[in-house]
Amino acid sequence: MHGLLSFPNLITRHAISLILAVGVALAAFGSIEGARAEDEAVKFMRKAADSLLRAQKQGTRGAFEASVRRYGHVPAIGLYALGNYRRGLDHGDRESYYRGLVRFIGRYAAAESPKYPVADVKFAPNAIRDGRSILVDSQVILADGTSYDVRWMLYQNRNSYKVRDAQVLGFWVSPFLQRLFENYIAENGGRVGSLVMALNR
Repeated sequence: MHGLLSFPNLITRHAISLILAVGVALAAFGSIEGARAEDEAVKFMRKAADSLLRAQKQGTRGAFEASVRRYGHVPAIGLYALGNYRRGLDHGDRESYYRGLVRFIGRYAAAESPKYPVADVKFAPNAIRDGRSILVDSQVILADGTSYDVRWMLYQNRNSYKVRDAQVLGFWVSPFLQRLFENYIAENGGRVGSLVMALNR
């Protein structure tokens, strides 16, 4: 952000903003659908969504950052976002890069999440297992009657889960983030360190 990193594509901004709104919707209306016999992955998503709801009420970057750190698979998101430049991330810069990534997401979420008022949500009670990934589906209805199918991708490590990605309007968010970061690195001489610095400003 700060003019250095932003999502330039309107569809990208729309999709990501909707995903943030969905997180709030699941917290606000999640008890409507699938309250009985839902599996542990869905229960995890309800907790993650509740965290996003609290963050939205506070309206601060720090609140969203705390939610991302607790429920997001930050290393997986961050390393995927580097794409072809992944090997260029110095081991000593990893923690700084992850901190900057969380700051970037938190700043964007704080700015965009209030823009999509949600009227209702239908939440599937059962997750879908797809190899190492676990998919949790939801349908969100906005106040203007528009509805969106949103799919959340989780990774499971023993008895715990982390959010890895989200799909809305047919697009997964991670590839957009990867394109943004790869372009920034390319424009700065292929130096991953330039991205790390920008994310932490």
